[in-house]
Amino acid sequence: MKIANAPCSWGVLEFEPQDKSPDYTEVLNEMQAIGYTGTELGDWGFLPTDSEKLRAELAARELTLVAAFVPIPFADRQAHHHGEMIALQHARLLVAAGFDNAFIVLSDDNCTIEERTDNAGRIRSEHGLTHKQWDTFVTGVHRIAQSVRDQTGLRTVFHHHCGGYVETPEEVDTLMQRTDPNLVGLCLDTGHYRFGGGDPLDIFERHTERIWHVHFKDCDLEIVEQTHFEDWGYFGAIDNGVFCELGKGDVDFPAIITELRKLNFDGWIVVEQDVLPDMGTPYESAKRNYQFLSSIL
Repeated sequence: MKIANAPCSWGVLEFEPQDKSPDYTEVLNEMQAIGYTGTELGDWGFLPTDSEKLRAELAARELTLVAAFVPIPFADRQAHHHGEMIALQHARLLVAAGFDNAFIVLSDDNCTIEERTDNAGRIRSEHGLTHKQWDTFVTGVHRIAQSVRDQTGLRTVFHHHCGGYVETPEEVDTLMQRTDPNLVGLCLDTGHYRFGGGDPLDIFERHTERIWHVHFKDCDLEIVEQTHFEDWGYFGAIDNGVFCELGKGDVDFPAIITELRKLNFDGWIVVEQDVLPDMGTPYESAKRNYQFLSSIL
């Protein structure tokens, strides 16, 4: 298993203005200095979108590009065509830059539906998709994953995410049950699954064969409880550090590594610690996260 990180650990988040983000050279330099050997693409335009420049920047730091995150409002059928074009744009860049083993990581267009954003971590059935909406959602996921595979050869995983329509264990189950296991894998995000009310270890009993890509994120349950009490919503939870450094929250990472080894998982573990810009010390946190993970691998 190889260790990567992602720009979100430096405050480069899809719902934050990029003018608040650090320069990509700073982020890549710090990843390399710490010892990470891979990265995800981050928001479109954060890393170079010219394939030759992208390849050169990563090669200079001996970094591999392991995935690209593509959020799409799948519950809106009218958004599927545009989403397909965006996913293909990302996929073609990855392939042109020489990273044809990378994943396209699909997700809902998180934090755009007020009800889901405000109730993150405490979703009830009435907040979820109707049967008809699920049909639309799954149709979109299949359409885009198929197009990505047919036109670029890349594989697609789906990232469950708090603040979006696939957050709870039940919603993850529904998506996995209704999608083609040969076409759509699962990006297991340990922190989002815990924040969404589940135990990440359960995934290995429920959807073992679907785990193609892994995000290691920790979750502070005291902050989750305070989020509910204070009615903070998703952004308030992040701002108060719900996704803490690895080993400081509730996720049992040694047990998860044991399960991954049972699967002979030889892919990337992507460390993520979502922070808002100007919050905390990303370099120091990323270094401690790397040291923690290295100590248990």
